[in-house]
Order: sequence, then C-alpha cells, then structure tokens
Amino acid sequence: MALTPVHFFSHGSTMMLGEQSTSADYWKKCGDEALANGVKGVVMMGAHWECKFDRVEVARDPNPGKSPVAYVHPSKYIDYKLEPDLPTGQRCIDMLKGAGFNAGGNETFEWIHDTYLVLIRMFPKGCPPTVIISSNARYDPHFHVRIGAALRPLREEGYLLIGSGGAVHNLYRNHWGPMLKYRDNFAQTIPPEAWALEFRQSVEDIITQTKGPALRRAITRLMEHPQYRDAHATDDHFMAALFVAGCAGDPEDEKEAGGVLGAETWELTNMCNSQFSIGSWHGQAVAAS
Repeated sequence: MALTPVHFFSHGSTMMLGEQSTSADYWKKCGDEALANGVKGVVMMGAHWECKFDRVEVARDPNPGKSPVAYVHPSKYIDYKLEPDLPTGQRCIDMLKGAGFNAGGNETFEWIHDTYLVLIRMFPKGCPPTVIISSNARYDPHFHVRIGAALRPLREEGYLLIGSGGAVHNLYRNHWGPMLKYRDNFAQTIPPEAWALEFRQSVEDIITQTKGPALRRAITRLMEHPQYRDAHATDDHFMAALFVAGCAGDPEDEKEAGGVLGAETWELTNMCNSQFSIGSWHGQAVAAS
C-alpha cells in the first residue's frame, strides 16, 4: 500500500464544532477520502494532553468519556460514540518503546475536544478506530518529531496520522469581545495583527515548500521564529506540527509528495486555523478547498 497522507489540523476554539466553516468542510473532505480508500484507523496527537518528565502515554480506556465543550450545545457531540483502538494503541506503545521512549498506557484518560471535535467533523456517521497519543510537557521539538517518526510506519498499513493543534494559537492575544457579546467567533471587526500574519505565512511556506529531512528541520526552527512566542504563548498547540513533521519528513524519502494548505479559518481576530495535508492516497493528492 502507498503511504497514507498525514494531516496537521488547527482545531481552533470549541466553536469550530458549533459553527460551520471552510475548515470543517475540509475536514469532512479528508474524512470522506479516507473512508473511500479503506482507512484502517486513526492515530492522533492533540494539544490538550501532555505528560510530565520524559513520559509519553497512549489512551487505553475502552469506554472513554468526553470533556465538556464550552459554547457548544451538547447535541453536537454528546451522542457521538468514540471508538478507541486498543490493539493498535498497544502497538503504538511497543513502537515507541522500541524507539527508546518511556511510553505506556493510560486507562482513565477522557478524550478532549482537540481530538473528538475534528473526528466528528471528519467522520460524522461514525468514529473510526482511533488511538490518542499524548504530547510531552517538556515541549522539546526534536522529541516530538521523533514520536512521529517512530509511528510513521503505520502509514504503510492504511492508518491516518493526524496532529491537531494550531498554526497561530495564542488565547491571550485574541479579541474576545464579539464572542462574549454575540457568540460570533468568526467576526473579524479588525484585521489580524502583523505578528499573526507573519507567523502564519512562515508555517505555510515551510509545510508547502519543504519535505523530507528539510521539513523536519524547518518546522523545528519555527520555535526560534521572532514571532513564535506571539503566535504561541504556550507550546502545547505547536507540538502537533512537530509530530506531523516526524510522520511525514522521512530522511530516506525526498520524493514524498509535499504539503498543501487545504483550508483556513480565522477566529477571534488573531487565531489562524490553517489545515494542512502532506502526502496522498494512492498518488491522488488531497484537493484544496
């Protein structure tokens, strides 16, 4: 089987589940394409679960709960049945241990909106077998690239690897007024600020113009970008991009298809929800919206 694509999705605020958007349409397109190509399951790293010290964990609860979603009616998510893939989760643990990680299972972890929000949009008729991987609270970029690299062989078996974080995600520098007053997260009463536009462009340039080992190096260097700390007040939402770089940027494969920007949705003035796909199903690239 050809390598499956890998996605870096910016999940944005919880209202991305409550309101329709071009990003939601693109997630659905990617989900439809995965189903049409017989996807075996999903392996996903989000932004809201991190482990201390050098630990990486894999969700192992056979009946996980869902953390509540602010500003979204429960009917949008409460009845969506999650499908944890425990056998593949154990495989992921074994693969991570084999790569030298201090990895193990977590039998009590409840899924958070950063993962199930995207799954609902991608697969509204039913969740595919899914594995949730934690990030690590030290937020070492090379560490997270290595996690992706360790799990990359699953792409040869029909698994879809996804990082759910954010291209520009600084809650402290968003403009919350229209959301708090009118529940309008998409209101752009003023343009995004220059730092957000600058960093967003750098993310697009790297994902769409580099591949192989250059992709891994370039995404790692973004954490030294002059606007990085403006764009990410905390590192948690950027680790998904590093995970994806590890899944995609094989040092032995310079020929893998490059990335595309499939959709983009701005929220709260300065939050940029860019949706990227790297690689393709059987040589057919994911089309941009």
